[in-house]
Amino acid sequence: MPGTLFVVATPIGNLEDVTLRALRILREVSVIAAEDTRRTARLLQHYSISTPTTSLHEHNERTRTPGLIARLHGGESVALVSDAGTPIVSDPGAFLVAAAHAAGIRVEPIPGPSAAIAALSASGLAEREFVFVGFPPPRAGARRAWLERLAAEPRVLVLYEAPHRIRATLTAMLELLGDRVVTLGRELTKAHEQLVVRPISELLGDDFEERGEFTVVVSGFRPNKEANVALSPTRVAAEFGDMTKNGSLGRRDAIRQLADRYHIPSRQIFALLEEAKTSFE
Repeated sequence: MPGTLFVVATPIGNLEDVTLRALRILREVSVIAAEDTRRTARLLQHYSISTPTTSLHEHNERTRTPGLIARLHGGESVALVSDAGTPIVSDPGAFLVAAAHAAGIRVEPIPGPSAAIAALSASGLAEREFVFVGFPPPRAGARRAWLERLAAEPRVLVLYEAPHRIRATLTAMLELLGDRVVTLGRELTKAHEQLVVRPISELLGDDFEERGEFTVVVSGFRPNKEANVALSPTRVAAEFGDMTKNGSLGRRDAIRQLADRYHIPSRQIFALLEEAKTSFE
């Protein structure tokens, strides 16, 4: 009889956040497939668990999966864990899980910590619906296009970001999404945890520490219906002209301020300006 593949959530920082069920599974399985065996070793050592581990990360998942499937077919059970939190949520493991399903092997989730859910629950922004969008693209152009696609999303957005890109991402969000209220979580559940809820412009004005892992919760798009009724390409072009007259304000800053004024994405202001330009040609 085949074994079971357990998808086990582990702590995102505080080791006390692991569930009793997760600890039992980690003790009982034949092997633990870990994104980073060194990080997983700290959890196992803390709870005196001696189960052997094998690495399974984005660079070796496809080559390691056949061997793990063979062990599962042979009756052994396997626990899949990531560095922290719930596996596969912006972490490797999807290929192994898909292969297990295709092979008729039972896959059982062991729920537990998730940085996205932890930040959302403490944000004060949670509504009935939210969208988890993972990590923004690392390159500036791709990141701008990614944010533009999300600019009109009415649901709350939850995303992760690396410390060396967090300020650039917040700056792009201010330009393309407007000065929305966001919750910025850093090092959640760890000793130096920070959780602040502020408009993006205020966050960028703060000297926050750009270290650790960031989780960002962003309020959804809220159109101003009354403003939109009166908004026309001619009106936008006139206001844009007044704002940029004599070089008092740059083109990009003027578009961002108009987007904030009318509570619409910057790309819509740009489109209205292009429409106005065409009508005058």
